Amino acid sequence: MRKIIITASICYAVSLFTVHAAELPNIVLIMADDMGSGDIEAYNQASKVPTPHLNELANEGMRFTDAHSPSAVCSPTRYGLLTGRYAWRTSLKKGVLNGYSSALIDKDRSTLGSLMKEEGYATAVIGKWHLGLGTAEETNYSAPLDHSPIDLGFDYFYGIPASLDMAPYLYVKNDRPDVALSDKTTPLSHLRRDGGDGFWRAGLVADGFKHEEVLDRLTVKAVEYIEEQSAEESKPFFLYLPLSAPHTPWMPREDFMGKSGAGYYGDFAAQVDWTVGQVLNTLEKTGITDNTLVIFTSDNGAHWNLEDIEKYGHLANLPWRGQKADIHEGGHRVPFIVKWPGKVIENSQSDHLLTLTDMMATLAALNGRELKENEGEDSYNILPAILSEEFEVPVRADAIHHSLDGMFAIRKGKWKLIEQLGSGGFTQPAFIDAEVGEAKGQLYDLETDPAETTNVYLENPAVVEELTTLLNEDRDSGRSR
Repeated sequence: MRKIIITASICYAVSLFTVHAAELPNIVLIMADDMGSGDIEAYNQASKVPTPHLNELANEGMRFTDAHSPSAVCSPTRYGLLTGRYAWRTSLKKGVLNGYSSALIDKDRSTLGSLMKEEGYATAVIGKWHLGLGTAEETNYSAPLDHSPIDLGFDYFYGIPASLDMAPYLYVKNDRPDVALSDKTTPLSHLRRDGGDGFWRAGLVADGFKHEEVLDRLTVKAVEYIEEQSAEESKPFFLYLPLSAPHTPWMPREDFMGKSGAGYYGDFAAQVDWTVGQVLNTLEKTGITDNTLVIFTSDNGAHWNLEDIEKYGHLANLPWRGQKADIHEGGHRVPFIVKWPGKVIENSQSDHLLTLTDMMATLAALNGRELKENEGEDSYNILPAILSEEFEVPVRADAIHHSLDGMFAIRKGKWKLIEQLGSGGFTQPAFIDAEVGEAKGQLYDLETDPAETTNVYLENPAVVEELTTLLNEDRDSGRSR
Protein backbone atom coordinates (compact mmCIF):
# COMPACT_ATOMS: atom_id res chain seq x y z
CA MET A 1 0.00 0.00 0.00
CA ARG A 2 1.27 3.47 -0.88
CA LYS A 3 2.32 5.53 2.16
CA ILE A 4 1.74 9.28 1.95
CA ILE A 5 4.32 11.31 3.84
CA ILE A 6 3.31 14.75 5.06
CA THR A 7 6.40 16.82 5.82
CA ALA A 8 6.85 19.80 8.10
CA SER A 9 8.15 22.02 5.33
CA ILE A 10 4.73 23.56 4.86
CA CYS A 11 3.12 24.61 8.09
CA TYR A 12 0.46 26.54 10.05
CA ALA A 13 -2.57 28.70 9.68
CA VAL A 14 -5.71 28.57 11.79
CA SER A 15 -7.56 25.45 10.72
CA LEU A 16 -10.40 26.04 8.31
CA PHE A 17 -11.94 22.80 9.45
CA THR A 18 -15.26 23.09 11.28
CA VAL A 19 -17.63 20.48 12.64
CA HIS A 20 -21.36 20.99 13.13
CA ALA A 21 -22.60 19.98 16.57
CA ALA A 22 -24.57 17.05 15.18
CA GLU A 23 -21.41 15.75 13.48
CA LEU A 24 -19.01 15.97 16.42
CA PRO A 25 -16.95 12.78 16.51
CA ASN A 26 -16.61 10.45 19.42
CA ILE A 27 -13.03 10.54 20.70
CA VAL A 28 -11.04 7.65 22.14
CA LEU A 29 -7.61 8.63 23.47
CA ILE A 30 -5.54 5.56 24.40
CA MET A 31 -2.31 6.03 26.33
CA ALA A 32 -0.01 3.06 26.89
CA ASP A 33 2.22 3.01 29.97
CA ASP A 34 5.97 2.88 29.16
CA MET A 35 5.61 1.67 25.55
CA GLY A 36 8.16 2.70 22.95
CA SER A 37 7.66 3.54 19.29
CA GLY A 38 10.00 0.69 18.36
CA ASP A 39 7.62 -1.85 19.86
CA ILE A 40 5.10 -1.15 17.10
CA GLU A 41 5.74 -2.82 13.76
CA ALA A 42 4.29 0.17 11.90
CA TYR A 43 7.24 2.17 13.28
CA ASN A 44 9.80 -0.63 13.32
CA GLN A 45 9.69 -3.48 10.82
CA ALA A 46 12.26 -5.33 12.93
CA SER A 47 10.14 -5.16 16.11
CA LYS A 48 10.11 -8.35 18.15
CA VAL A 49 6.55 -7.53 19.31
CA PRO A 50 3.54 -8.55 17.17
CA THR A 51 1.24 -5.52 16.86
CA PRO A 52 -1.38 -6.31 14.18
CA HIS A 53 -4.04 -3.98 15.62
CA LEU A 54 -1.74 -0.98 15.99
CA ASN A 55 -0.51 -1.69 12.46
CA GLU A 56 -4.12 -1.60 11.32
CA LEU A 57 -4.64 1.70 13.13
CA ALA A 58 -1.60 3.18 11.39
CA ASN A 59 -2.65 1.79 7.99
CA GLU A 60 -6.04 3.43 8.35
CA GLY A 61 -4.70 6.69 9.78
CA MET A 62 -1.64 8.88 10.30
CA ARG A 63 1.57 8.02 12.10
CA PHE A 64 3.58 10.88 13.61
CA THR A 65 7.35 10.41 13.79
CA ASP A 66 8.30 13.46 15.88
CA ALA A 67 5.80 13.22 18.75
CA HIS A 68 6.90 13.71 22.35
CA SER A 69 5.66 13.36 25.88
CA PRO A 70 6.22 16.55 27.88
CA SER A 71 8.07 14.50 30.49
CA ALA A 72 10.08 11.29 30.43
CA VAL A 73 7.96 9.83 33.27
CA CYS A 74 4.28 9.24 33.88
CA SER A 75 2.62 11.64 36.37
CA PRO A 76 3.95 14.87 34.79
CA THR A 77 3.07 13.63 31.31
CA ARG A 78 -0.51 12.83 32.41
CA TYR A 79 -0.82 16.29 33.93
CA GLY A 80 0.44 17.86 30.70
CA LEU A 81 -1.85 15.79 28.51
CA LEU A 82 -4.99 16.59 30.51
CA THR A 83 -4.29 20.29 31.16
CA GLY A 84 -2.18 21.44 28.21
CA ARG A 85 0.34 22.79 30.74
CA TYR A 86 3.79 21.54 31.67
CA ALA A 87 3.69 19.82 35.07
CA TRP A 88 6.92 21.44 36.26
CA ARG A 89 4.95 24.69 36.51
CA THR A 90 3.22 23.08 39.52
CA SER A 91 4.62 21.71 42.76
CA LEU A 92 5.83 18.63 40.86
CA LYS A 93 9.28 19.81 39.81
CA LYS A 94 10.59 16.29 39.30
CA GLY A 95 9.72 12.68 40.03
CA VAL A 96 6.30 11.05 40.08
CA LEU A 97 3.37 10.70 42.45
CA ASN A 98 2.38 7.55 44.32
CA GLY A 99 -0.96 5.94 45.09
CA TYR A 100 -1.51 8.05 48.20
CA SER A 101 -0.37 11.43 46.83
CA SER A 102 -2.63 14.45 47.00
CA ALA A 103 -4.19 15.59 43.73
CA LEU A 104 -1.92 17.46 41.34
CA ILE A 105 -4.59 19.12 39.15
CA ASP A 106 -6.40 22.03 40.81
CA LYS A 107 -10.18 21.80 40.68
CA ASP A 108 -10.46 25.19 38.98
CA ARG A 109 -8.08 24.23 36.16
CA SER A 110 -9.56 23.23 32.81
CA THR A 111 -8.89 19.66 31.70
CA LEU A 112 -9.71 17.64 28.62
CA GLY A 113 -12.62 16.26 30.66
CA SER A 114 -14.10 19.64 31.56
CA LEU A 115 -13.44 21.03 28.07
CA MET A 116 -15.23 18.18 26.33
CA LYS A 117 -18.06 18.17 28.87
CA GLU A 118 -18.69 21.86 28.22
CA GLU A 119 -18.90 21.04 24.52
CA GLY A 120 -21.67 18.50 25.11
CA TYR A 121 -19.67 15.30 25.37
CA ALA A 122 -20.16 12.43 27.77
CA THR A 123 -16.74 12.06 29.39
CA ALA A 124 -14.98 9.11 30.98
CA VAL A 125 -11.54 8.00 32.12
CA ILE A 126 -10.89 4.27 32.43
CA GLY A 127 -7.44 3.14 33.51
CA LYS A 128 -4.40 4.31 35.42
CA TRP A 129 -4.93 7.79 36.90
CA HIS A 130 -1.65 8.55 38.74
CA LEU A 131 -2.49 12.20 39.45
CA GLY A 132 -3.65 11.95 43.06
CA LEU A 133 -7.18 11.37 44.34
CA GLY A 134 -7.56 13.53 47.44
CA THR A 135 -6.90 16.93 48.99
CA ALA A 136 -5.20 15.59 52.12
CA GLU A 137 -1.46 15.02 52.23
CA GLU A 138 -2.18 11.28 52.18
CA THR A 139 -5.30 10.00 50.43
CA ASN A 140 -7.79 8.17 52.66
CA TYR A 141 -9.41 5.29 50.78
CA SER A 142 -11.82 4.46 53.59
CA ALA A 143 -13.92 7.56 52.80
CA PRO A 144 -15.27 9.08 49.57
CA LEU A 145 -12.45 10.63 47.58
CA ASP A 146 -12.70 14.41 47.44
CA HIS A 147 -10.50 15.10 44.39
CA SER A 148 -11.10 12.38 41.82
CA PRO A 149 -11.53 12.67 38.03
CA ILE A 150 -15.22 13.28 38.78
CA ASP A 151 -14.16 16.67 40.17
CA LEU A 152 -12.20 17.48 37.03
CA GLY A 153 -14.83 17.19 34.32
CA PHE A 154 -15.22 13.44 33.90
CA ASP A 155 -18.69 11.90 34.27
CA TYR A 156 -17.28 8.45 34.96
CA PHE A 157 -14.04 7.00 36.33
CA TYR A 158 -12.97 3.41 36.73
CA GLY A 159 -9.36 2.54 37.30
CA ILE A 160 -6.33 2.20 39.53
CA PRO A 161 -4.78 5.05 41.56
CA ALA A 162 -1.23 4.82 40.22
CA SER A 163 1.22 2.44 38.53
CA LEU A 164 0.69 -1.30 38.71
CA ASP A 165 3.67 -1.62 41.09
CA MET A 166 2.48 1.07 43.55
CA ALA A 167 0.20 0.54 46.55
CA PRO A 168 -2.66 0.67 47.27
CA TYR A 169 -3.88 -2.07 44.95
CA LEU A 170 -7.56 -1.60 44.22
CA TYR A 171 -10.05 -0.36 41.65
CA VAL A 172 -11.68 3.01 42.16
CA LYS A 173 -15.15 3.67 40.73
CA ASN A 174 -15.99 7.35 40.43
CA ASP A 175 -15.12 8.73 43.89
CA ARG A 176 -14.70 5.58 46.02
CA PRO A 177 -13.16 2.10 46.05
CA ASP A 178 -15.05 -0.48 44.03
CA VAL A 179 -13.95 -3.03 46.64
CA ALA A 180 -12.49 -1.82 49.95
CA LEU A 181 -8.87 -2.32 50.93
CA SER A 182 -8.78 -5.25 53.33
CA ASP A 183 -5.40 -6.97 53.30
CA LYS A 184 -1.68 -6.39 52.82
CA THR A 185 0.45 -7.74 50.04
CA THR A 186 4.09 -8.61 50.41
CA PRO A 187 6.46 -7.03 47.94
CA LEU A 188 7.86 -8.74 44.90
CA SER A 189 11.43 -7.63 44.53
CA HIS A 190 12.82 -9.78 41.73
CA LEU A 191 12.57 -7.99 38.41
CA ARG A 192 11.35 -10.06 35.51
CA ARG A 193 14.17 -8.69 33.39
CA ASP A 194 16.45 -10.44 35.91
CA GLY A 195 14.52 -13.72 35.76
CA GLY A 196 12.29 -13.05 38.77
CA ASP A 197 8.53 -13.16 39.28
CA GLY A 198 8.10 -9.39 38.98
CA PHE A 199 8.26 -6.27 41.08
CA TRP A 200 5.73 -4.39 43.16
CA ARG A 201 5.85 -2.54 46.45
CA ALA A 202 4.28 -3.83 49.66
CA GLY A 203 0.99 -2.27 50.69
CA LEU A 204 -2.75 -2.55 51.12
CA VAL A 205 -4.76 -4.56 48.61
CA ALA A 206 -8.47 -5.07 47.96
CA ASP A 207 -10.00 -8.50 48.06
CA GLY A 208 -9.82 -10.16 44.64
CA PHE A 209 -7.29 -7.70 43.16
CA LYS A 210 -4.80 -9.52 40.94
CA HIS A 211 -2.06 -7.62 39.15
CA GLU A 212 -2.13 -9.91 36.12
CA GLU A 213 -5.86 -9.23 35.59
CA VAL A 214 -5.78 -5.42 35.59
CA LEU A 215 -5.29 -4.83 31.86
CA ASP A 216 -8.10 -7.27 31.08
CA ARG A 217 -10.42 -5.54 33.56
CA LEU A 218 -9.73 -2.11 32.08
CA THR A 219 -10.29 -3.48 28.57
CA VAL A 220 -13.66 -4.94 29.55
CA LYS A 221 -14.74 -1.66 31.16
CA ALA A 222 -13.72 0.32 28.08
CA VAL A 223 -15.64 -2.03 25.78
CA GLU A 224 -18.72 -1.79 28.02
CA TYR A 225 -18.53 1.99 28.06
CA ILE A 226 -18.33 2.25 24.27
CA GLU A 227 -21.25 -0.14 23.88
CA GLU A 228 -23.37 1.83 26.36
CA GLN A 229 -22.61 5.19 24.78
CA SER A 230 -23.22 3.97 21.23
CA ALA A 231 -26.59 2.56 22.30
CA GLU A 232 -27.71 5.84 23.89
CA GLU A 233 -26.83 7.99 20.84
CA SER A 234 -27.78 11.10 22.82
CA LYS A 235 -24.39 12.81 22.67
CA PRO A 236 -20.84 12.12 21.48
CA PHE A 237 -18.41 10.69 24.03
CA PHE A 238 -14.80 11.33 25.00
CA LEU A 239 -13.03 8.30 26.47
CA TYR A 240 -9.56 8.74 27.95
CA LEU A 241 -8.10 5.25 28.26
CA PRO A 242 -4.73 5.28 30.08
CA LEU A 243 -3.59 1.66 30.18
CA SER A 244 -1.62 -0.06 32.96
CA ALA A 245 0.80 -1.79 30.58
CA PRO A 246 3.48 -2.56 29.59
CA HIS A 247 4.72 -0.92 32.83
CA THR A 248 6.37 -3.17 35.42
CA PRO A 249 5.71 -5.71 36.90
CA TRP A 250 5.44 -7.01 33.28
CA MET A 251 2.62 -9.48 33.90
CA PRO A 252 1.10 -10.53 30.59
CA ARG A 253 -1.88 -12.86 30.49
CA GLU A 254 -0.90 -16.52 30.23
CA ASP A 255 -1.93 -16.83 26.58
CA PHE A 256 0.45 -13.97 25.69
CA MET A 257 3.47 -15.61 27.31
CA GLY A 258 6.08 -16.18 24.64
CA LYS A 259 4.15 -14.26 21.97
CA SER A 260 7.02 -11.83 21.43
CA GLY A 261 10.77 -12.06 21.05
CA ALA A 262 11.34 -9.50 23.79
CA GLY A 263 10.64 -11.40 26.98
CA TYR A 264 7.91 -10.57 29.47
CA TYR A 265 8.00 -6.91 28.46
CA GLY A 266 7.38 -7.71 24.81
CA ASP A 267 4.61 -10.14 25.71
CA PHE A 268 2.92 -7.45 27.80
CA ALA A 269 3.27 -4.97 24.92
CA ALA A 270 1.62 -7.54 22.65
CA GLN A 271 -1.29 -7.66 25.08
CA VAL A 272 -1.56 -3.86 24.84
CA ASP A 273 -1.99 -4.34 21.10
CA TRP A 274 -4.78 -6.84 21.85
CA THR A 275 -6.52 -4.22 24.01
CA VAL A 276 -6.35 -1.72 21.14
CA GLY A 277 -7.89 -4.42 18.93
CA GLN A 278 -10.76 -4.90 21.37
CA VAL A 279 -11.50 -1.18 21.26
CA LEU A 280 -11.34 -1.02 17.46
CA ASN A 281 -13.53 -4.12 17.12
CA THR A 282 -16.11 -2.64 19.49
CA LEU A 283 -16.25 0.60 17.51
CA GLU A 284 -16.80 -1.46 14.37
CA LYS A 285 -19.38 -3.75 15.97
CA THR A 286 -21.41 -0.81 17.29
CA GLY A 287 -21.31 0.95 13.92
CA ILE A 288 -19.56 4.11 15.11
CA THR A 289 -16.10 3.67 13.57
CA ASP A 290 -16.70 6.27 10.87
CA ASN A 291 -17.57 8.96 13.39
CA THR A 292 -14.87 8.23 15.94
CA LEU A 293 -11.46 9.85 16.25
CA VAL A 294 -8.99 7.35 17.75
CA ILE A 295 -5.60 8.42 19.11
CA PHE A 296 -2.93 6.06 20.42
CA THR A 297 0.20 7.22 22.24
CA SER A 298 2.40 6.51 25.27
CA ASP A 299 3.27 8.48 28.40
CA ASN A 300 7.04 8.22 27.81
CA GLY A 301 9.61 5.95 26.22
CA ALA A 302 10.02 2.30 27.11
CA HIS A 303 11.85 1.23 30.27
CA TRP A 304 14.25 -0.70 28.10
CA ASN A 305 17.94 -0.45 28.89
CA LEU A 306 21.12 -1.32 27.03
CA GLU A 307 21.25 -4.78 28.60
CA ASP A 308 17.71 -5.51 27.35
CA ILE A 309 18.67 -4.39 23.85
CA GLU A 310 21.74 -6.62 23.88
CA LYS A 311 19.82 -9.62 25.25
CA TYR A 312 16.85 -9.52 22.88
CA GLY A 313 18.06 -7.48 19.90
CA HIS A 314 14.89 -5.40 20.19
CA LEU A 315 14.92 -1.60 19.88
CA ALA A 316 11.86 -0.63 21.94
CA ASN A 317 12.82 3.04 21.59
CA LEU A 318 14.07 2.71 18.01
CA PRO A 319 17.66 3.99 17.64
CA TRP A 320 17.01 6.89 20.03
CA ARG A 321 19.44 7.32 22.88
CA GLY A 322 18.23 6.56 26.40
CA GLN A 323 15.06 5.17 27.89
CA LYS A 324 12.15 6.08 30.16
CA ALA A 325 13.10 8.85 32.66
CA ASP A 326 16.00 10.13 30.52
CA ILE A 327 16.28 13.54 28.89
CA HIS A 328 17.51 12.00 25.64
CA GLU A 329 15.08 11.13 22.84
CA GLY A 330 14.44 7.59 24.07
CA GLY A 331 12.89 9.07 27.19
CA HIS A 332 10.26 11.24 25.58
CA ARG A 333 9.85 10.50 21.86
CA VAL A 334 6.65 8.46 21.72
CA PRO A 335 4.30 6.81 19.23
CA PHE A 336 1.37 8.92 18.11
CA ILE A 337 -1.16 7.41 15.74
CA VAL A 338 -4.46 9.05 14.81
CA LYS A 339 -7.36 7.64 12.84
CA TRP A 340 -10.46 9.53 11.75
CA PRO A 341 -12.18 8.01 8.70
CA GLY A 342 -12.78 10.50 5.92
CA LYS A 343 -10.80 13.23 7.69
CA VAL A 344 -7.28 11.82 8.23
CA ILE A 345 -5.42 10.51 5.18
CA GLU A 346 -5.08 6.74 5.37
CA ASN A 347 -1.63 5.18 5.63
CA SER A 348 0.03 8.57 5.95
CA GLN A 349 3.01 9.77 7.94
CA SER A 350 3.78 13.20 9.40
CA ASP A 351 7.05 14.56 10.79
CA HIS A 352 5.47 17.61 12.41
CA LEU A 353 6.74 18.30 15.91
CA LEU A 354 4.11 17.84 18.62
CA THR A 355 3.90 17.18 22.33
CA LEU A 356 1.04 15.62 24.26
CA THR A 357 0.23 18.99 25.86
CA ASP A 358 -1.14 19.87 22.41
CA MET A 359 -4.24 17.73 22.89
CA MET A 360 -5.95 20.54 24.83
CA ALA A 361 -5.78 23.16 22.07
CA THR A 362 -6.39 20.56 19.37
CA LEU A 363 -9.62 19.18 20.83
CA ALA A 364 -10.75 22.73 21.59
CA ALA A 365 -10.19 23.65 17.93
CA LEU A 366 -12.08 20.57 16.81
CA ASN A 367 -15.07 22.00 18.67
CA GLY A 368 -14.53 25.51 17.30
CA ARG A 369 -13.47 26.79 20.72
CA GLU A 370 -10.54 29.05 21.54
CA LEU A 371 -8.60 28.46 24.73
CA LYS A 372 -8.80 31.11 27.41
CA GLU A 373 -5.71 32.88 28.70
CA ASN A 374 -5.52 30.59 31.74
CA GLU A 375 -6.09 27.35 29.82
CA GLY A 376 -3.57 25.14 28.07
CA GLU A 377 -0.64 27.50 28.52
CA ASP A 378 1.68 25.08 26.72
CA SER A 379 -0.77 23.70 24.18
CA TYR A 380 -0.79 24.23 20.41
CA ASN A 381 -3.53 23.32 17.96
CA ILE A 382 -2.11 20.54 15.77
CA LEU A 383 -5.42 19.84 14.03
CA PRO A 384 -4.08 21.34 10.77
CA ALA A 385 -1.25 18.80 10.83
CA ILE A 386 -3.63 15.94 11.56
CA LEU A 387 -5.86 17.01 8.69
CA SER A 388 -2.89 17.59 6.32
CA GLU A 389 -3.81 21.23 5.71
CA GLU A 390 -1.28 23.52 4.09
CA PHE A 391 0.22 26.27 6.24
CA GLU A 392 3.22 28.58 6.20
CA VAL A 393 5.00 28.47 9.58
CA PRO A 394 5.32 25.56 12.01
CA VAL A 395 2.31 24.69 14.13
CA ARG A 396 4.75 24.19 16.98
CA ALA A 397 8.17 25.78 16.53
CA ASP A 398 9.74 24.49 19.73
CA ALA A 399 9.12 22.14 22.66
CA ILE A 400 10.44 21.67 26.17
CA HIS A 401 11.36 18.27 27.58
CA HIS A 402 11.84 17.31 31.23
CA SER A 403 13.48 14.27 32.84
CA LEU A 404 12.74 12.29 36.01
CA ASP A 405 15.37 14.17 38.01
CA GLY A 406 14.42 17.63 36.75
CA MET A 407 16.81 18.10 33.82
CA PHE A 408 15.50 20.39 31.07
CA ALA A 409 15.92 20.33 27.32
CA ILE A 410 14.48 22.48 24.56
CA ARG A 411 14.01 21.57 20.92
CA LYS A 412 13.77 24.02 18.04
CA GLY A 413 14.03 22.84 14.46
CA LYS A 414 16.96 20.47 14.15
CA TRP A 415 18.59 21.62 17.38
CA LYS A 416 18.13 20.16 20.85
CA LEU A 417 19.75 21.83 23.85
CA ILE A 418 20.07 20.01 27.19
CA GLU A 419 21.01 22.30 30.07
CA GLN A 420 23.26 19.84 31.90
CA LEU A 421 25.43 16.80 31.32
CA GLY A 422 24.18 13.25 31.90
CA SER A 423 20.83 11.55 31.33
CA GLY A 424 18.83 13.15 34.13
CA GLY A 425 17.12 9.79 34.57
CA PHE A 426 17.68 6.04 34.78
CA THR A 427 20.67 5.68 32.46
CA GLN A 428 23.91 6.22 34.33
CA PRO A 429 25.49 8.62 34.86
CA ALA A 430 22.41 10.71 35.59
CA PHE A 431 24.45 13.88 36.19
CA ILE A 432 28.01 14.80 35.24
CA ASP A 433 29.90 17.82 36.58
CA ALA A 434 31.60 19.72 33.78
CA GLU A 435 35.35 20.11 34.03
CA VAL A 436 37.00 23.47 33.40
CA GLY A 437 36.92 24.25 29.70
CA GLU A 438 34.36 21.54 28.93
CA ALA A 439 30.80 21.99 27.72
CA LYS A 440 28.35 22.72 30.55
CA GLY A 441 25.46 21.22 28.64
CA GLN A 442 24.61 19.20 25.57
CA LEU A 443 23.66 20.33 22.07
CA TYR A 444 22.69 17.93 19.32
CA ASP A 445 21.86 18.34 15.65
CA LEU A 446 18.99 15.87 15.37
CA GLU A 447 18.98 16.19 11.60
CA THR A 448 22.47 14.73 11.18
CA ASP A 449 22.78 13.03 14.57
CA PRO A 450 19.35 11.73 15.64
CA ALA A 451 20.93 9.27 18.10
CA GLU A 452 22.56 12.17 20.03
CA THR A 453 26.06 10.73 19.82
CA THR A 454 28.06 13.94 19.27
CA ASN A 455 27.78 16.92 21.61
CA VAL A 456 28.37 20.10 19.55
CA TYR A 457 27.72 22.54 22.42
CA LEU A 458 31.11 24.28 22.25
CA GLU A 459 31.10 24.53 18.45
CA ASN A 460 27.77 26.42 18.29
CA PRO A 461 27.72 29.17 20.96
CA ALA A 462 25.13 31.25 19.11
CA VAL A 463 22.68 28.34 19.00
CA VAL A 464 23.29 27.61 22.69
CA GLU A 465 22.62 31.25 23.57
CA GLU A 466 19.45 31.42 21.47
CA LEU A 467 17.95 28.22 22.88
CA THR A 468 18.97 29.06 26.46
CA THR A 469 17.23 32.42 26.16
CA LEU A 470 14.10 30.82 24.70
CA LEU A 471 14.00 28.16 27.42
CA ASN A 472 14.36 30.75 30.17
CA GLU A 473 11.67 32.96 28.63
CA ASP A 474 9.21 30.06 28.44
CA ARG A 475 9.90 29.04 32.02
CA ASP A 476 9.75 32.55 33.44
CA SER A 477 6.64 33.68 31.57
CA GLY A 478 4.46 30.83 32.85
CA ARG A 479 3.48 29.83 29.33
CA SER A 480 4.96 28.83 25.99
CA ARG A 481 1.85 29.25 23.84
